[in-house]
Amino acid sequence: MKKPRRCGVVAAVVALVLLACLQIQYHHLKVVVFLVTSYCSSPHCSTPRRRHYIYLYIYAQSLESFQVDLGKAGFASGTTQDNRWGTRRIATGTRGLPRGILQPHSDMDLRPLYSAAATHNHNTEAPSLASLLPLHPPPLYAQNKNNDRNALLAMAVGISQIKNVDTMARKFLNENYAVMLFHYDGNVDGWHHLEWSHKAIHILAHNQTKWWFAKRFLHPDVMSIYDFIFLWDEDLGVHNFNPRRYLDIMVSEGLEITQPALDPDLSTDIHHRITIRNKMTKVHRRIYDNRPSKNCSDESKGPPCTGWVEGMAPVFSRAAWKCVWHLIQNDLIHGWGLDMKLGYCAQGDRTEKVGVIDSEYVIHQGIPSLGGPSLSSKTPRRSLDLRTHIRRQSSAELEKFKERWNRAVKEDDEWRDPFES
Repeated sequence: MKKPRRCGVVAAVVALVLLACLQIQYHHLKVVVFLVTSYCSSPHCSTPRRRHYIYLYIYAQSLESFQVDLGKAGFASGTTQDNRWGTRRIATGTRGLPRGILQPHSDMDLRPLYSAAATHNHNTEAPSLASLLPLHPPPLYAQNKNNDRNALLAMAVGISQIKNVDTMARKFLNENYAVMLFHYDGNVDGWHHLEWSHKAIHILAHNQTKWWFAKRFLHPDVMSIYDFIFLWDEDLGVHNFNPRRYLDIMVSEGLEITQPALDPDLSTDIHHRITIRNKMTKVHRRIYDNRPSKNCSDESKGPPCTGWVEGMAPVFSRAAWKCVWHLIQNDLIHGWGLDMKLGYCAQGDRTEKVGVIDSEYVIHQGIPSLGGPSLSSKTPRRSLDLRTHIRRQSSAELEKFKERWNRAVKEDDEWRDPFES
């Protein structure tokens, strides 16, 4: 009559062994639990106990994926040395592929359907227009003078801003940087006449913001080919801006998150003093403001005095973007509140790693074309209501983001604010 009790003791011991000895090979675990299952399936064990040990057997089978997750986190290095598939390939779902065929990265470079030269050798007919498309950027765009850096400019655009976007895109294409346009107004055909249009990536989704697009199309695994991500608004004047020189400064200053300064004389919409260009410096990381509402000094450790950039024209390093992408909330499309937390993605001290670059500056024209024209006495009432609704939605999203951040901080017992003294 004591055999069922012995069965329970054996099963308990095996369960403890499974939890404590994660370095045991998976097939060994399977054999051990199989013996326990067989033993407890004997007539000496009651039906409920038999069902319990079958669950334990299934748990052992799932332990392989549990062990792989620990290995990815760096806690189980060397636990699968003789696993012919390899930990990384199991974790990424590529266990059936030879290691040398794996390509973990991608990019936004366009590729021709076929080589015109190869077609000419096997076909005497006149080549089609598609086959004549260049395999490399046309002479209009010089080869990258910064061969060791890759950059991407991504913008949400509408046809009403085509002239301004044309100027911006040429600046980046001249340095052989990639350009991705998110079309929120549904008009893609209106851009085809631009000579560089076929070199850009065009993505269409009606009435969506750049943060919505970024969350869905700028995943860090795809963006890892790029050293820097420019996630800009479409209403920026770039006459005094050079992206190559900008990145040179960003690298030399050790910055991870930046924005170009705003020209105070020509910009029509400046919200924060820290974004205003300082003509005496190349870069500034903080401002000084004695007003009681700001009180920005050398003692200030965070926004809006230091460690902060605005959401209109941020530039991210690869490492910073990997963090920022996870910070973007999937359903909060206006991005309000993100700017106050970007410093947590700065890969170090935000007072040093976040800055505003003064020598390469832009003009903020303040044209809110997404969702309708800006407010004016000539604007139809319907458009006024639409802009009002958008602003109210943005404010509501800001409160939601604050609530989520505070709740996440409260619930994560292991997280410590790196900027609290």
